[in-house]
Amino acid sequence: MNILTTVFLKWDNEKVYFPNSTLSTRAISNHYRSPDMWDSVDFFIHVTTPPETIAVMRQRITNFVESKKDHYYPNDITMVSLRFEDISKIRIHFWWRHKINFQDMGERYIRRGVVIDELVRLFKEHDVEYRLYPLDINIRNMPPQVSSSRIPPAWEAPK
Repeated sequence: MNILTTVFLKWDNEKVYFPNSTLSTRAISNHYRSPDMWDSVDFFIHVTTPPETIAVMRQRITNFVESKKDHYYPNDITMVSLRFEDISKIRIHFWWRHKINFQDMGERYIRRGVVIDELVRLFKEHDVEYRLYPLDINIRNMPPQVSSSRIPPAWEAPK
């Protein structure tokens, strides 16, 4: 911290200078001194997914995170169904607490990736997917027929 500016290091060690007058009006996050931090993932499942399947997946995800005692706190895991989105999907929010702060973002994303890979594996194993309902499309007006040399010959209308 200097008289007029403060120097911050970004994640890639780039130095960024901020005027102190700007910093006095903003919040500053210091990951280096932060306690162990939480992470989360939101995902959607189809509304017709059976509640039994959701319960089994919830237990399997919890067991997976609890099995990684060196990376995560086993008792700090939560998975809740938040709300309906549109008419066909349910948003589920899953969060857990790391045994690190996010000073090392690379390690955070590696650990998060492992959890997401496990989620995807469980979705495939339990045949959980998100299906879109078919949409009705009504065409009222067609554009006039275009004659262009760029249209392939097979697309041209018979004369």
